[in-house]
Amino acid sequence: MVALVDVRRLTPRTDVLLADPRLAEAEQRLGRTIVLAAVHRAQDAVRSGEIDPASAADAAVAGLPRRAATLTPVINATGVVLHTNLGRAPLSAAARDAILAAAGCTDVEFDLASGHRGKRGRGMLAALAAAVPAAEAVHVVNNNAAALVLAATALAAGREIVVSRGELIEIGDGFRLPDLIESTGAKIREVGTTNRTTAADYAAAIGQQTAFVLKVHPSNYRIEGFTASASVADLAALSVPVVGDIGSGLLAPHPLLPDEPDATTWLSAGAALVTASGDKLLGGPQAGLLIGRSDLISRLARHPLARALRVDKLTAAALEATLTGPPTPVEQALAADPAELSQRALRIAAELADAGVDARAEATQAAVGGGGAPGVPLGSAAVSLPAELAPELRAGERVRRGGMPAVVGRIEAGRLLLDLRATAPADDELLTAAALAAAGCAAVNAG
Repeated sequence: MVALVDVRRLTPRTDVLLADPRLAEAEQRLGRTIVLAAVHRAQDAVRSGEIDPASAADAAVAGLPRRAATLTPVINATGVVLHTNLGRAPLSAAARDAILAAAGCTDVEFDLASGHRGKRGRGMLAALAAAVPAAEAVHVVNNNAAALVLAATALAAGREIVVSRGELIEIGDGFRLPDLIESTGAKIREVGTTNRTTAADYAAAIGQQTAFVLKVHPSNYRIEGFTASASVADLAALSVPVVGDIGSGLLAPHPLLPDEPDATTWLSAGAALVTASGDKLLGGPQAGLLIGRSDLISRLARHPLARALRVDKLTAAALEATLTGPPTPVEQALAADPAELSQRALRIAAELADAGVDARAEATQAAVGGGGAPGVPLGSAAVSLPAELAPELRAGERVRRGGMPAVVGRIEAGRLLLDLRATAPADDELLTAAALAAAGCAAVNAG
């Protein structure tokens, strides 16, 4: 007679597994909830017969994530320098170091010298003011949409904002400028047409209810052909303030992007207030920059809504370090030499080809992205791989376990292109290792 043993009776108890030194250490690092979930998955595998009871602790350890957060590091090989879905601007080493320093208790709103309360974010504000000498004053909120909402609420609630029909943009994910402005209690007075709006159109619409003229840079599209638009200088000659939304975050002219507006130029042309993003061409954290006349900035900073839109200590630290630190990864990507990119692609492709991977270097065209410099091509180079490697590079087993960053490229003509324009040279070895690992997994799966 053979006795049947219920496998559930052999499944290690939860407390026994949690006492494993490796899982006990992980609980301190990741938290009990994450570790407990890994233990339960291992126990389920024992019950289903996938693994034997003696392997339960090992399986639980193997199933632990590298970090407590679910966000996964990604190598941006899309050829889009500012990829919104990948977090836009990667922070500089200086900004990352500043975030670590500010992560604990810090003097964000405390004057260490006097022992009294200090001005919040004073270092960040001083750095921004120094970066735009044309500004009388500056303020920072949590993103550019918030900057525009604060300006409309504080300066135009119950009044009219005059804006060109050709600048009533949609900023992504279904959010539209008219809806954003009208949510503040201000009213939009549309002028001109989609393709042509002159200074006379604005002048004819200005009345006693006009709070300001809004000039919006259409940073994610271009209108070409029979067009006309009023310049900031033209609008500044009118009888009301001009608020300019440059969007992409340039603080000064950029030689590679001559048609992209910047805060310094618009302020010098007469804009009373300029709003911009911190995480686009500036290369910093998500933030909304308000730059301009001191009387207007003071009204914005003291408005009750400003408290709800203020940035936290980590953003303040990262933005200050971005403004005062070395060139950002975005700046370096924009300035990359196509010839050097080609040499990097050739080296990576050769190493992969030597290992038996179908890889070759190709010349490509990259883009700025992130709502900046639409239609401006950036010469680049990419490593071309079989398209079937894309899923493994994005979300393979090693990526899911945190042993390797995800690699996201783009598919063109049936091939996966790993474009190097937005990829740091320091990541070339990691990119090569990821491609080799993905090719190996693909070969195993095919076999």
